[in-house]
Amino acid sequence: MSPSVKWIGGIGLAVAALFASAAVAVYALDTGRGEAEPKITAEDVLDVGAPAKEKAEKAGAAQAAAPAPPHKEEPFVIKRILPIEGPIKYGEWHWDDADVPDGPLVITVDLDARVISVFRNGYEIGAAAVLLGTQDHPTPLGVFPILEKKRHNISSIYHVPMPYTMRLTWDGIAIHSSAVENGYASHGCIGTPDDFAAKLFAIAKRGDKVIITRGKTTGIGQSLVS
Repeated sequence: MSPSVKWIGGIGLAVAALFASAAVAVYALDTGRGEAEPKITAEDVLDVGAPAKEKAEKAGAAQAAAPAPPHKEEPFVIKRILPIEGPIKYGEWHWDDADVPDGPLVITVDLDARVISVFRNGYEIGAAAVLLGTQDHPTPLGVFPILEKKRHNISSIYHVPMPYTMRLTWDGIAIHSSAVENGYASHGCIGTPDDFAAKLFAIAKRGDKVIITRGKTTGIGQSLVS
């Protein structure tokens, strides 16, 4: 695997602006899904008959009652790729988080490369070969938050142990510990080696993003706006 290119996926940033004759309200959409800033009504703008003091008091009260602007997340920029030579083999995994600063955790999975990567603050700290779903039970593409975590989990569908479960969907898709061997597959889940799963489980939180793509590449210094 080249140290300068990594299989990864991404999504775009949507920004919309609404213009009115008396006022302008701007809505910025980000992954925090914050509420839009409050609209300025025509009554507030066109109340020309009120004394200046009354208008100032109205404006101050409206400003005090307005919610704080939503937090805008920083774009996900790759700052480091682990120096892994060649393709990662089944059962193989790598982890190096020494001196990596705190920051958002982003997990990427590429279905073509069959590799999971873990980034903290843009630095790749972990990578492993994974088990994926079959054609009949495919691993879905998209961006998924970690919905819940269960250290000791038994599948209610297949009645088998799924240690270190990090649920991505409510219909059975998750990242979990598995015997990652050639010739084996999952029912859509992402199976990782036991020790890798334990390390990831220890640092991942509910809401952390998991980006699942097929054959998407990017490199150091390139960004994913999420």
